[in-house]
Amino acid sequence: MLAEIEFENIGVIPQASLELSSGLTVLTGETGAGKTMVVTGLRLLTGGRADASRVRVGAARAVVEGRFIVDNLSEDAHAVVREVVESAGGEPDENGEIIATRVVNANGRSKAHLGGRAVPASSLHSFSTELLTIHGQNDQLRLLSLDRQRDALDRMDPDVQKLAATFSAAYKKWREMAKKLREHTNSRMELAQEADRLDFAINEITAINPSIGEDLQLQETIRRLQDVDALREQTLTVLAHLDGAASISEYGAIEDDQNGASDLLGQAASVLLGSEDKDLRGLGDRLADVIAITGEVSAEVGRFLNQLPSDDEELDKLMLRQQELKSLTRKYAPDIEGVIKWLKKAEKKRATIDTSPEALEKLTKDVADAEASMLKVGKKLSAARIALAEKLSAAVTQEIHGLAMNKAVFVVDVRTVAPSKNGLDEVEFLLAPNSAAQPRPLATSASGGELSRVMLALEVVLSAGSSGTTMVFDEVDAGVGGRAAVEIAKRLARLAQKNQVIVVTHLPQVAAFADTHVHVSKNVGDESVTSAVEKLDDERRVEEIARMLAGLDDTETGRAHAEELLATARKTIAAWRASSAEVH
Repeated sequence: MLAEIEFENIGVIPQASLELSSGLTVLTGETGAGKTMVVTGLRLLTGGRADASRVRVGAARAVVEGRFIVDNLSEDAHAVVREVVESAGGEPDENGEIIATRVVNANGRSKAHLGGRAVPASSLHSFSTELLTIHGQNDQLRLLSLDRQRDALDRMDPDVQKLAATFSAAYKKWREMAKKLREHTNSRMELAQEADRLDFAINEITAINPSIGEDLQLQETIRRLQDVDALREQTLTVLAHLDGAASISEYGAIEDDQNGASDLLGQAASVLLGSEDKDLRGLGDRLADVIAITGEVSAEVGRFLNQLPSDDEELDKLMLRQQELKSLTRKYAPDIEGVIKWLKKAEKKRATIDTSPEALEKLTKDVADAEASMLKVGKKLSAARIALAEKLSAAVTQEIHGLAMNKAVFVVDVRTVAPSKNGLDEVEFLLAPNSAAQPRPLATSASGGELSRVMLALEVVLSAGSSGTTMVFDEVDAGVGGRAAVEIAKRLARLAQKNQVIVVTHLPQVAAFADTHVHVSKNVGDESVTSAVEKLDDERRVEEIARMLAGLDDTETGRAHAEELLATARKTIAAWRASSAEVH
């Protein structure tokens, strides 16, 4: 339920705040006073299109803010609303109410907030779907759409809505499978060529069998082989200096019998360690550490020397291996690590390509199974819609009989069509002036006033099981008067027994049934036009209804007629409530 709404610079309304209650609220006022601007603000709260022309002239922006009570919604509707708010990062205020805000700048850009968080306008639409519905002249025209008519029929039964959702999922799966089959059939030759290309590449890489880092290691080994003589001479010289010429005598490289650095350091260390002086012995310990390090370096150099290749043919083998690896890096990746990654991806992709007849047969069977499953659900949905159509036809016909369309017949026609995401049916609303006439589509058989009454009758029937929602009717009673006006008023009041109903009206009969009467007044100044929004007390309400009757607000006759209307409406509502109390 909408508990409060605030406007700022919406059309001719500079600023207004309106606290709302449950039941029936009517908005009245002279033509051009700005009643429609209230509905415009509500449409903005439902995520409607932002229109800079709705910003008050001279203002930088227009703002509309609504405070919603959600505790009185049905369990399912409350869950949907809570999920939308939480997914947006919003939260209720300290009273457990949700605040929605829409700002439209004069340049046409807009911003939206929900539960204290900035959100896209589409989030306001998702939020308001379970809370607020608006019916106006444009909505009547949209009712002529076959899609809207089908949705209205499904709305009568939540189980049918669930069945429609199940069918939509089955239809989507069938279409996806059929598309996959078409693509597989059309591209079978291309797939075969792709499979051959992948097979060749996988076999080539597998045959060479590279390992990660092999290219870099091979490059270093080849460099050493190409410089092997210089490296051998360098290492022998180092070993001779460290360990003496005798240590490399087996290589016959140096003919010298001088001691190496290790021997000389050892002799020096012995002298220092044998000294009676404490400081010299300390230096001996430090020199011993140097000797140990020298020994480690000598061992490393020796290992390097022993690893130097001595086979002249080995370089040729390694060069050939390097060419094999380069052939892979030229085709598949800049380095061997990349080649191996490419191989894994290629193997994975190749596993998904199946050009065998068995694969085609399996896909064909999958499509047939998906189609059969979709048609099975579709037939259930069709049967449910046909049964529901009979109920809706009878219920709406009964309602419009009470709206001064005494002999009219409303028919919901369900026709079988090719499968679509919405089912196997096409739903169309038909109207006949009497039972003997041929029903024809609403678009060609209903006048504007009749269309208004049909829409109201539909809303009365479809909202029978709902509670806690807000319904807004913007002059749906246009073109209606007399007894039909009274019947419209009664139905709006009945809707308001379980829901919040807000009506923009010119009919005094409708205004008389209101629980809350809001008046929109216009003030024409020298430089601007402004509107004010205010609730009417009982005295002002009598005056306003008298004005609506025939501009008789200042006459005793007008006031008497208005008071009579109000008394009749109160008596009718009291009888409904008493009857409802007895039932419960």
